[in-house]
Amino acid sequence: MYASASLSEGVEALRSRGRASPATCFVLETGGRIAGYVLALPYPRFRYPDLTRPEEGTFDSRNLHLHDLVIADDLRGRGLGSQLLGHLTVTAGRASYERISLVAVGGTESFWAGHGYRPDRGAELPGGYGDGAVYMSCPVQYHRHGGPEEGS
Repeated sequence: MYASASLSEGVEALRSRGRASPATCFVLETGGRIAGYVLALPYPRFRYPDLTRPEEGTFDSRNLHLHDLVIADDLRGRGLGSQLLGHLTVTAGRASYERISLVAVGGTESFWAGHGYRPDRGAELPGGYGDGAVYMSCPVQYHRHGGPEEGS
């Protein structure tokens, strides 16, 4: 999906992100095949993985950074991305994460906004994430209560 947008970071980098936080990285299977995956790992707010290199360690952070959520091309539009995001959010709440952040790329900002994520202007993104990339975040509490927190 991201190769056409020049965002492909390589298999070893992706594997390293999965190894960094196996409790918050998942594969979605349907019909006997892999339908998608999510890679999320603890990162300080306003920080994000460097696309040019694998993870070298882990952070102790109450912010969970959703680095990658991918659904197979032929299975998009069926709610599987929302289902995978819901599972991640429940997991984040159980693990006492306070926020989930992400970098919306390739015109996906409206998808994330529909799930309660809002642009968070405290991060400066390098060009490697592509034109129009937006750092966004959402309090985990948003999903527990079905709407924005007071003062958000």
